[in-house]
Amino acid sequence: MTAHVERDGSSADPAASSRTEYLSFRIGESEYSVEIMSVREIRGWTRTTSLPHAPNFVRGVINLRGTVLPVIDLALRLGLPASDPEDRNVIIVVDVGSRVMGLRVDAVSDILSFSRDQLQPPPEMTQKSRFVRALTVLDDRMVRLLDLEAVLPSTEEIAA
Repeated sequence: MTAHVERDGSSADPAASSRTEYLSFRIGESEYSVEIMSVREIRGWTRTTSLPHAPNFVRGVINLRGTVLPVIDLALRLGLPASDPEDRNVIIVVDVGSRVMGLRVDAVSDILSFSRDQLQPPPEMTQKSRFVRALTVLDDRMVRLLDLEAVLPSTEEIAA
């Protein structure tokens, strides 16, 4: 479906104007996404420096142009099986409020665009579902939209 764009740049299709873009990525066999506006950059995997007494989902920190950036292993944070980092893994640098952190994922998939009416709330089955804000089905595949506010730990939680 293609949206018609008026000469003034506005869309004639109200549904198209309410669409939001999401960066999708893979963790194992599952596909997740985050709002593209929260993504600062995508980097290749870089070895991290571990932090003593950090939670198990904190891979460590990297130097990002002079700034110390914590890197969260998103699989571990979501309660999924752990895997050793590989060269093909990526770090998605996200900015949520005043927090900037890296998320280690297996691979970036695509940029998706869908409207709010395509989103469905997740079933409340476990405490871990608090990380998933919504679900949508695109081309016969289930995509989970993450709630970055819930996923990103506080600075105190990392330092604890």
